[in-house]
Amino acid sequence: MPTVHVIGAGLAGLSAAVALENAGVPVQLYEAAGHAGGRCRSFHDKTLDHVIDNGNHLVLSGNKSALAYLDAIGAGDAMFGPPKAAFPFIDAKTRERWTLRPNWGPLPWWVMSQDRRVLNTRLSDYLPGLKLPFAKPDQTVADIISSKGTLYQRFWEPLVVAVLNTVPEKGAAKLMWPVMKETFLKGEQACRPLTAKKGLGAAFVDPAVRLFSRTNRPIRFNTRLRGLTYENGRVTSLSFGDQEVKVEANDSVVLAVPPQRMKDLMPALDVPEEGETILNVHFRLRRPAPKPDGVGVIGLINAHAHWAFVRGHIVSLTVSAAGDLADKPAEELLPIFWEETRFALGLIDKDYVAGKVIKEKRATFDQSPASVAKRPGMTTEYDNLLLAGDWTDTGLPATIEGAIRSGKKAADHILAHIDR
Repeated sequence: MPTVHVIGAGLAGLSAAVALENAGVPVQLYEAAGHAGGRCRSFHDKTLDHVIDNGNHLVLSGNKSALAYLDAIGAGDAMFGPPKAAFPFIDAKTRERWTLRPNWGPLPWWVMSQDRRVLNTRLSDYLPGLKLPFAKPDQTVADIISSKGTLYQRFWEPLVVAVLNTVPEKGAAKLMWPVMKETFLKGEQACRPLTAKKGLGAAFVDPAVRLFSRTNRPIRFNTRLRGLTYENGRVTSLSFGDQEVKVEANDSVVLAVPPQRMKDLMPALDVPEEGETILNVHFRLRRPAPKPDGVGVIGLINAHAHWAFVRGHIVSLTVSAAGDLADKPAEELLPIFWEETRFALGLIDKDYVAGKVIKEKRATFDQSPASVAKRPGMTTEYDNLLLAGDWTDTGLPATIEGAIRSGKKAADHILAHIDR
């Protein structure tokens, strides 16, 4: 039986490896770091004395690839969410609160209901969104949807910044349509915000690592790929510095590494540029934080933070496209974000125990039209070499769903062509 060598144990690599392993194909997984998960991981923070995620990732009930992956690793019950989709918001400037409530089914009649749509918006405000399916590759979201008006400020801008990690004036419009089509336009049953019961690592990573530890081919951690050898249009060996691994005639290789590493491994390959920093601020509380409308996430408008995620005693705030905020020290940031947390969730200062700032400088690739145009496809000029990662041309933004889908697609390609 041929072996598949998967380089990189982030979500794309894990997704590919799990799909192949479950199909009975031998897999050897290599990871440069001492842990799996890439940018999606959890760890015990000493300051908070609690397990936190290194970054906040919003998973929705319509993310079918992500949920199928959880089922495949035996973690189908690792996420939970509200019985119906709801997205609470608060405006830090006007102090207004409202909750966006999509309806069941594909016909979005919620935009016609004042009790369900964004506060102080009209039905006509939503019509420009119908242009998204026809966005050209060089158009930004702001080219399609006007930056004027309440709906832009209270819906499109926070959504685009969260999904694309850049402002609408820079973000590629064509990446937003698949998101809308697979979630909001399928009805509330496809856009319920899901929370990992014990953290993203316990949900998406640890069960997969255990799966491979039960085989005779556990993940090889602290094993960085240094180079590939090619012969007759195929990869023939993998160099890990002090070790050479031969790639047999019928073996395949999946490169699931970040784009900045691809520049070293395949210099001729055009890859997207690095995106902006995402700032995550975590607070531990003396008591479990209240959930607005029973939902574990709340959007903040006219605030430094964009979203707050609530899980028990931990509240985690996210600032995508953080800009100058990313350059400020933690001692300057913590009071700012604690005040916004206190205001958004109705807390008092006595609730505060500790805070932690995490800056993800390579959180996503640059999702502007020019950079998106550089996303490579899954296949390469080498017959047995495939690429996987949320930065490849998945058609989706840089998300958990995109990473997992790319890995599964690579695995399906191998399974369709493998000589058993």
